[in-house]
Amino acid sequence: MTANTLFYIIIGIIIINFVIDKVIDALNANHFNDALPEELQDVYDDTEYKTSQQYKNTNYKFGIITSTFSIVLTLGFLFFDGFEWVDQIARNFSNNSVIIALIFFGIIMIGSDIITTPFSYYSTFVIEEKFGFNKTTKRTFFIDKLKGWLMMAVIGGLILSLIIWFYEATGKNFWIYAWALIAAFTIFMNMFYSKLIVPLFNKQTPLESGDLRDKISTYAQSVGFKLDKIFIIDGSKRSTKANAYFSGFGSEKRVTLYDTLINDLDDEEIVAVLAHEVGHYKRKHIIFNLVTSILLTGLTLFILALFIGNPLLSQAIGVETPSFHIGLIAFGLLYAPISEITGLIMNVFSRKFEYQADDYAKNTYKAEPLITSLKKLSKNSLSNLTPHPAYVFMHYSHPTLLQRIKNLKK
Repeated sequence: MTANTLFYIIIGIIIINFVIDKVIDALNANHFNDALPEELQDVYDDTEYKTSQQYKNTNYKFGIITSTFSIVLTLGFLFFDGFEWVDQIARNFSNNSVIIALIFFGIIMIGSDIITTPFSYYSTFVIEEKFGFNKTTKRTFFIDKLKGWLMMAVIGGLILSLIIWFYEATGKNFWIYAWALIAAFTIFMNMFYSKLIVPLFNKQTPLESGDLRDKISTYAQSVGFKLDKIFIIDGSKRSTKANAYFSGFGSEKRVTLYDTLINDLDDEEIVAVLAHEVGHYKRKHIIFNLVTSILLTGLTLFILALFIGNPLLSQAIGVETPSFHIGLIAFGLLYAPISEITGLIMNVFSRKFEYQADDYAKNTYKAEPLITSLKKLSKNSLSNLTPHPAYVFMHYSHPTLLQRIKNLKK
């Protein structure tokens, strides 16, 4: 196989993936105006449903613009040897392979983020603002950007540096050491993300004593679940949309409730949502996802090790001087179909796990408050209640609201 052939395979992968996504998006958009099923008639009134349709349609049209811009930029970069240009810039600063790679990825990632910032700005301050979701200030928006770049430089730069060092020290066996490093980092972040990273962006405060905490503690005790760490996060700092999640395990497990969730739901509904999250923990879903993620990372690194030394990877994207960082870019583009397949499989498991967590909440607490909470959360985020099945299969990590309600009423 020649570098030219590999180049057109990469181009084909990018274009085919784009076309499939746009076809599925269009199929989904054709269902925006469907009549609501009987079980969901009470989610929206007529005015609210029209607003939700406008919100979906606005995001759909905006998504066409952003994704088209993205693919044109990517294809332009490939056809006009953009990676060669950035690689030469990086090589002007140093002869050290690690430094070159760090500068290369820094330019690519920060440059890409700067170019796409107008789109995220428009989404936040025009679309989300128009439909009443945005609470982010312009100051917070740009400070978040700077914090994200800093984290990427420190954490991402350190991990990339170590992986390149492993590659240069051990050759094809580098994947074993890289896998161990990433696995350790993944476990560490699962344990301490809420304690170390979240405070950089949001304020977390322990849930105060009162009726809600008492009800949560009573439920947790009833199912033999030790839960001392319950936090409220100031999600309203950025959006009116609500959420809740578990993080950590062992002594570091905690539940985090968005302040918007506290405002939108009553105590019974909040406990029902919590029961669903406890169901994920009790059914070992968190451990399954963690282990699966680590195994998939190992598989990806193993396949990477088989090909990374081939100069064809670098030459395929227009870079004459082979290097680990250029090979990594080309491999990522070629690996996209496999990554898409594994993502689809993980979504199948995720939707199954959501049913199991709902069943756990229904059997250990009550179904009705979970149903009403799901309806409220869908209403308050103007969710699409009639998605196309193909779109659900490709993109949904959760079953649809209708599917969850039918399951809870069994």
